Amino acid sequence: MNTKKQIRLLIIGAGVIGSVYALRFAQYGLDVTILARGKRLDTLKRNGLVYNHNGTIKKISINTIEKLDNDDIYDFIFVPVRYDQAESALSTIKNNKSETIVTLTNTIEYDSWLEIVGERLLPGFPGAGGDIKEGILYAQFGSEKHQGTIFGEVNGLRTERVKELAKIFEMVDLHYEIQNDIQAFHVSHAALAIVNKHFYTKDGMLGIETARSESVLRKIAVDIKQNIRLVEQAGIPVIPPEMKTLGDLPDSDIITWYRQMLSNDFIIDVKLGDHAVSQKAEIMLLDEVFQKKFENDITICPSS
Repeated sequence: MNTKKQIRLLIIGAGVIGSVYALRFAQYGLDVTILARGKRLDTLKRNGLVYNHNGTIKKISINTIEKLDNDDIYDFIFVPVRYDQAESALSTIKNNKSETIVTLTNTIEYDSWLEIVGERLLPGFPGAGGDIKEGILYAQFGSEKHQGTIFGEVNGLRTERVKELAKIFEMVDLHYEIQNDIQAFHVSHAALAIVNKHFYTKDGMLGIETARSESVLRKIAVDIKQNIRLVEQAGIPVIPPEMKTLGDLPDSDIITWYRQMLSNDFIIDVKLGDHAVSQKAEIMLLDEVFQKKFENDITICPSS
């Protein structure tokens, strides 16, 4: 029995993350629309959202728009774009009157986003990954064992909109976590994400054998431990707590862990595939901002 009004959801962008959330919402019958442009918009209009389901290629019809009118109101607008695209994406919806904008991306701080959309901002992080190959979505969601969708208010309060968003994820059977210190989570995740810079070459990505090599993985191990140390020295909690233990592991254990990850075809796609290539600008900018922020913080407030 459905006595509730239909919740309207909008997803800005039809990349991997936007597409996989749109797919899940649509599969469960929710009112979801994707704002897309260019070839991707044409493809979605013509073919629907085409995706891989356990080796079978399927498709589903998805509502699409090319432009968001200011008075086109949604209960939640999701912004699953790269960090280097976030300000631009938020600026395009600045004057829309929808009350909650959920960012699903990497970041370290929210000041510039708050200047654009104000208290409508509800920061989050996607619990999904994958790639789009020849127009086909290959993606999967996290689980209780592997990170689900993370979100929370900047001030840590359990507001009504946080509870409402949690209900939506429950409706579509997605694991989620309401994070009381969302900024600490974002900083901690950035500390881990930026080590992926070592997988990039001048023209693309390392091959799988080189990516698994001792020399590359040792750089990653050293950087992970250093980045975690910088976060701790700045007085920021490392979230989740399991990540904190990485900072205390021998390099050899971190190298072994990465080698194991890079034996999984899905992880290889995420770390070294087309989606990873398109993330280069994001990772490099995130790394630059992270290093500047924490070098400054440590210079001003050296640890005792």
